[in-house]
Amino acid sequence: MPPYLAGRGQESSEFRRLLKQTTILENLVLTGLRGTGKTVLLETFKPIAIREEWYWIGTDLSESTSVSEENMALRLLTDLSVITAGIVVKTDKQLNIGFSIESKEVRRTLNFAALREIYNQTPGLVADKLKHVLETVWKYIQNVDRRGIVFAYDEAQTLSDHADDQQYPLSLLLDVFQSIQKKDIPFMLVLTGLPTLFPKLVEARTFAERMFHIMFLTHLKEPDSRDAIIKPTEQEKCPVKFGESSVNAIINISGGYPYFIQFICREVFDVWLQKLDIGEKPAVPMDEIIRKLDSDFFAGRWSRATDRQRELLSVAARLENSGEEFTVQEIVERSKQELKNPFSSSHANQMLSSLGNAGLIYKNRHGKYSFAVPLLDKFIIRQLEQNQ
Repeated sequence: MPPYLAGRGQESSEFRRLLKQTTILENLVLTGLRGTGKTVLLETFKPIAIREEWYWIGTDLSESTSVSEENMALRLLTDLSVITAGIVVKTDKQLNIGFSIESKEVRRTLNFAALREIYNQTPGLVADKLKHVLETVWKYIQNVDRRGIVFAYDEAQTLSDHADDQQYPLSLLLDVFQSIQKKDIPFMLVLTGLPTLFPKLVEARTFAERMFHIMFLTHLKEPDSRDAIIKPTEQEKCPVKFGESSVNAIINISGGYPYFIQFICREVFDVWLQKLDIGEKPAVPMDEIIRKLDSDFFAGRWSRATDRQRELLSVAARLENSGEEFTVQEIVERSKQELKNPFSSSHANQMLSSLGNAGLIYKNRHGKYSFAVPLLDKFIIRQLEQNQ
């Protein structure tokens, strides 16, 4: 967690608005490139929800969750049992027969075993079983001093349906929550993931477009970037203060992305403390920090691409709008100018699809492409300059 969360006040206010719903008409998708602070913001939503008298459950999702509908059901039951395990649904008297006959109370709770039993004993498909479990849970907790339950899942772009195996875990998740919300059960779904997430939801179920409110996180504006850099050093007895030139340098190199701001500031902070200890004048070793950032953050992703894919990425990185959105046609035309073996439209489309699967490129709903990793275009340019 960063020492100071800058520039996300509007998103927090919007989340509070969603929590005030009595009937859940809007769930939440929190999306953006890596490094924009999605996971950090999701973590700050948790105490907000708890203060607003909601239960909060959730975890990081993985590909294994969406292998089958049963796996998805197991994930939800497991997470749900964390808050229901303390709810007493029945108290029985059990007789102990020995030298004297005594009785003791046995409390039965909605622990995982109980939820699983309800699930197994319900006839029908996986969706029918899950709906019945969720409805049963609400019957017991609606009189508790809580307004509902937030189901919050990070890395949700890993979810998918598998038509070849006749398994539809993503569709199951959407169907179940839409159904129980229609019954005025206040269970809200909060999904966090890369920009490929929302198109996946709409592809699985077209009603997902109306089911979710979208928050798309981008880089911080300059005033917020300054706050993210300066505010942590304003704490009492902080030995490091950033000058104006240092702040400007960090903003410029980081592009305003929270992850890079925190990465660079931490490196500068550590280097300055060492220099102060030995009596040297501190300075921002930006070249060294960039090399470390390239090695720690970008190099692993760059290594996933083949030589031909790197050629395409290099063409895209040299486009004027490389940091925003670009089209297949723009790549094709630029490759004719720069490569001996330029790309055709069909070949570029095919490669962009492969790069999307590798997490380097993503395609938005309007058919345009962007780098899935912020500042990847600048890294590629640095690699080209080094090679030259």
